[in-house]
Amino acid sequence: MRRVLVIGLDPTRLDGWDPAPVQAAIARGQATFATHGLESDLCLVAPDDNPLSAIESALSQADYGCIVIGGGIRGHEPLLELFEQFVNLVHRLAPAAAIAFNRTPDDIAEAALRWLR
Repeated sequence: MRRVLVIGLDPTRLDGWDPAPVQAAIARGQATFATHGLESDLCLVAPDDNPLSAIESALSQADYGCIVIGGGIRGHEPLLELFEQFVNLVHRLAPAAAIAFNRTPDDIAEAALRWLR
């Protein structure tokens, strides 16, 4: 399968910082999927707005070869429990999909390709 689901924090729903640079980086990262012959879907969530339901809905839309979970979720200590919930939900609902982690929004496709080659 050459379809990827990218799960990340919605930069427009987070308080205290300008979402524009992150939105631009996400757009650049998403654009690289096509150059590698991959299809991708984006699931951006807010931690306080039932993110597990949003991810479950996204996972039900297609069969994915890889799920990329963004660094904003992994790298922020207060979100550790939520990150664990995301990983376990993906593991349960998409057991055949690889799980990958990107370093920045710009290297999303590269993270997926490590597992789809």
